[in-house]
Amino acid sequence: MRNLMIFATLMATAGSAVALSEGEYVAKSADCAACHTSPQGKDLTGGVRFATPLGDIYSTNITPDIQHGIGGYNFDAFNKAMREGIAKDGHALYPAMPYTSYVKMSDKDMRALYDYLMKEVEPQPVANRDNDISWPMSVRWPLHVWNSIFLENGEYKPQADQSAEWNRGAYLVQAAGHCGACHTPRGWAQQEKAVDQQNVAFLSGGELDGWSAPSLRGLKISQPELVTLLKTGRNTRDAVSGPMGEVITNSTQFMTDADLNSMAVYLLSLKAEVPQKPAKTAVATPAGQQTFMRYCSTCHGVNGDGKALAIPALAGNLTVNSENPQTLLRVILYGGQTPVTAEHMSNTMPGYGWTLTDQQAAELTNTLRASWGNQAAEVTPGDVAKARKAGK
Repeated sequence: MRNLMIFATLMATAGSAVALSEGEYVAKSADCAACHTSPQGKDLTGGVRFATPLGDIYSTNITPDIQHGIGGYNFDAFNKAMREGIAKDGHALYPAMPYTSYVKMSDKDMRALYDYLMKEVEPQPVANRDNDISWPMSVRWPLHVWNSIFLENGEYKPQADQSAEWNRGAYLVQAAGHCGACHTPRGWAQQEKAVDQQNVAFLSGGELDGWSAPSLRGLKISQPELVTLLKTGRNTRDAVSGPMGEVITNSTQFMTDADLNSMAVYLLSLKAEVPQKPAKTAVATPAGQQTFMRYCSTCHGVNGDGKALAIPALAGNLTVNSENPQTLLRVILYGGQTPVTAEHMSNTMPGYGWTLTDQQAAELTNTLRASWGNQAAEVTPGDVAKARKAGK
């Protein structure tokens, strides 16, 4: 029902041909809704839970409500929160808020975003939920030290040796889009290990809240197919589900074709490191093949070639071959949905965690990761148990 309501709203918006204001476009590009709108809550009133090593953090109300939201913020205070992670009263924000990326946003975009939130968003008197972090981990002063070590100041600076399209894509990916928040591995202090393409760790894959985000380096996809994927959540061979599906529903589907092409140009320019051969490569087994034929082949095909614009191919699939198998395992166990966009209703894949043991799910996963030219690391029943626990 929720997907149907979203689809109806998107269709109505598309049919009305109402252009987004400059500030709303920035808000869509920055995907503010993903973190600040909970499934049961009103727009931008917060309450979205983020599991961290310290405990659970809940996003805040960013409507212009004076008491509970950001209505009391002038532009300077808003700009400081967005770029430095410092709230109006001086307390440090947790870097679950991607200010380490937003610091690169242009003054023009930051001002437009502020004007949108203050003038176009309806104030909502919704109280913020307290974070579930016990003392002394809830003490915030160490975050100022964290900022002094890991926060790199300054707006994005175009590279003179690159095209305007490449630079626009780099800006969108690194700044407002904050793609590195999910797709870049994190270090000992939960900092992103890199913030731009100068370091090969940037966008080389990460894990967040029990989901694995694949590497975006060395993508084997054409520019038009990547643009289509970002716009609709599917193309002739691929389909998106999980947290990235929400990004497409809330953010990238609203972006212009020019901006999506710029992002594709930038992403496709990122070279991957020479992959290390897995210590132990997945092997297809008769038991895994039998499970595949029983539960998967009807939709994905006996050769794993899927169905164009509807069901993703498993051969050469980025998620199937990911070094970290957690997203693949969660989809197998709990199912998945493609994004809801103005062009497509969501397709749903059922989960099979209710009937597959950890051993059976591991055998199926290894068969997927060893068939049709796929060559990925072996998955163990322990990996399945981890994914099962994360999905509960």
